[in-house]
Amino acid sequence: MKKFLKIPAWILAFLLTTLAAAFLALYLIMWMFCKEPPLSKAARKTFVATMLETGGLKFVVSWYLTDNEVLAITSDSSDTAEFIDLTPSPTDTSVNSITGTEKNTAPDIIAEAFEQDTDGDGFVLLPVRAHTFAGSLLLIKDPSLIRLSSSYPWSSPEREKNGLTVGEHCEQEGAFAGINAGEYVTSGTNWGGLPVGVVVQDGNILFNAPSYGDVMVGFDENDRLVVKEVGSMGAAGFEKYVKENGIRDAASFKDIAGGNINHFTKLITDGEPAELGGKGSGANPRTAIGQCADGTVLFLCTDGRGTGGHLGATGTDLINVMQKYGAVTAANLDGGSSSSLYLDGEYATASTHMRYSDSSRRVPTAFVAIKEDTP
Repeated sequence: MKKFLKIPAWILAFLLTTLAAAFLALYLIMWMFCKEPPLSKAARKTFVATMLETGGLKFVVSWYLTDNEVLAITSDSSDTAEFIDLTPSPTDTSVNSITGTEKNTAPDIIAEAFEQDTDGDGFVLLPVRAHTFAGSLLLIKDPSLIRLSSSYPWSSPEREKNGLTVGEHCEQEGAFAGINAGEYVTSGTNWGGLPVGVVVQDGNILFNAPSYGDVMVGFDENDRLVVKEVGSMGAAGFEKYVKENGIRDAASFKDIAGGNINHFTKLITDGEPAELGGKGSGANPRTAIGQCADGTVLFLCTDGRGTGGHLGATGTDLINVMQKYGAVTAANLDGGSSSSLYLDGEYATASTHMRYSDSSRRVPTAFVAIKEDTP
């Protein structure tokens, strides 16, 4: 009997020793990434920025670096790792029908892409690949088909304090395609059922709590993609802005770097790429939305965090892809394990979160595209 009881003890000792060794090895590996020697500044910056852009692993950086060290690393715009060089196609200067200004656009590549639209429905899905990520780019010809879907009422008993997968958002709206949209609460008992910042659906404000760093991303009544800083407006100011500017559908994401936050939203404004500096230098799965001069909307979703052997995309990667396809306005949305693009009943690019490996993470908002014959 005593001999029998010793077996579990030995097994337990072996397991504890193995776990301790694995933890120590992981700790030392991450130490190497956070401390410059023997790795380069660019590698350290990429690792730190990547961790800060995650929802649940931000604390890792604090094990090795002080707040001042983190700020110095993320605010340094030099030695940023570049993973992709997508040189924009030859451009011409034309009147930007969306912004009303003259900007360089890339109409040829869009026209060539829509030559693949054999059924004439105005949707074309293109693969996007680079050394550190793969993904999908969906071109939507008619911007009036874009809607914001939500899981409102927030955290209702029916939702069991959860939001909807991107596929469920599409089913709810009778939509052909969709991507995850705004930021949401991921702590406590609420997973995907409560947004952060602002939410506007069909002209109605469903969530109005703008705070520092919030940037609204959405469409106005003229079907123009609008990217607007709203963090300093307050609830009353945002309500006024929505009414005066005819915002019909919108969500929000943070554009701020400092402390344990390294988020970015603005990618391209009036044809000009953003200077991200230390923001967006991490490699992660990403979701972005853009609009070309002729109104064409771009849904972009990339993988990362080990999927397909890929690290992920940086903010610069997103800008390069959007520029290549002629976006004059573009914004980064919530990414990481939330990143998903749903098309015609299946996921073209799915979440990397293990729990939702065959669908998407549950989210409170999604940008969806209906077909013209949808009621």
